[in-house]
Amino acid sequence: MPNPKHKTSKQRRNKRRTHKKLQAPNTVQCPQCHEPKLPHHVCLSCGTYKKRQVLAVEEV
Repeated sequence: MPNPKHKTSKQRRNKRRTHKKLQAPNTVQCPQCHEPKLPHHVCLSCGTYKKRQVLAVEEV
């Protein structure tokens, strides 16, 4: 098995890892209830998708 000939510096190692990070999920505003929701998903607060009622939501 080949082994590294030189030590990898911290800067070179960290430059390689710049894209390995968590990102907050992108949210859009629901056109019906104006709550934040994931794009292209059913709104969990009002149950609509593309201005149609898809889910029956129980109000507590």
